Amino acid sequence: MTIQFNCPNCNAVIAFADKHCGKRAHCTTCGQLFIIPSKDNEKPKKIEQPEEKDRPIPGFYHAVFVDSWKLFKFTSRENVAGLVFIATVVCFKFFVSRMNYSITIQGKWLTFDFYIPIGWVLRAAAWGFLFWYYMEMIYSTAFDQDKLPEVIIGGFYGLIWKIVKSLYTIFVILLVVGLPYLITALIFWKTGVEWPVLLYIFMFGGLFLSPMAILNAAVGRDLTLLRPDYLLVPVFRAFMPYIVTVLLLGAAGFLQTQASQYAGQRPAVAAGQLALNLAVQFIVLITMRSIGLFHRHYSCYLPW
Repeated sequence: MTIQFNCPNCNAVIAFADKHCGKRAHCTTCGQLFIIPSKDNEKPKKIEQPEEKDRPIPGFYHAVFVDSWKLFKFTSRENVAGLVFIATVVCFKFFVSRMNYSITIQGKWLTFDFYIPIGWVLRAAAWGFLFWYYMEMIYSTAFDQDKLPEVIIGGFYGLIWKIVKSLYTIFVILLVVGLPYLITALIFWKTGVEWPVLLYIFMFGGLFLSPMAILNAAVGRDLTLLRPDYLLVPVFRAFMPYIVTVLLLGAAGFLQTQASQYAGQRPAVAAGQLALNLAVQFIVLITMRSIGLFHRHYSCYLPW
């Protein structure tokens, strides 16, 4: 049975399964935190978000490198469901990547070959679903949650919407942080100038700002927060903690490039690659938690 009610802040219509009543949740429209009511049209209780701190909260490194192991303890239903969800999506992505087909239609005078990239589409959908969960994890960590967020899909159309929205968000983030590189590369291509050092500077600069861009999109719930000043000010004011998030994201990205998908390998090789794909997720979860913790500990440095 579904409980339907209105957001106590923006009045948007929200629906949850009745098994979630009494739990903490947030409005996907405005981000307001509330307690899910027990019946239809009941006004949910607001959860006031913590006041902005005028100074950083200590303990960032301990929270990242010690407390993060709480995510992998089977002490809560959310952790078990979250880990099973991630493992399922990773296994799905691993096995469907090769499901690309070609159809040949022979005519009297012409022959047409149609490439059907089903595997690529399903793989992109899996990444979109994973990225949605990563964003939810950053959001919940930023507001003092130390366990994996609940997996609430919302039916078939809710699943499609989450995938499309996540892929769009990824595209915008990559476009924003990579814009200096793209503009410079285009200018060099048009003018015939060859200065690869500058291109490398812009490329790695974009990668360097990626964690902050992901943080602003995940917690702020607004892509207009991907402004240069909103990205740069917190980085310079909390440089060393931010370096930790960059190194973790870089390590996760590097390991992911080494983890290939299933392509008809021998069973032992395929099992090893699948294990590597699953192992990468441990680093990714710690990375996403570190991004949320950056907001929790250094929100006083965020201009927005």
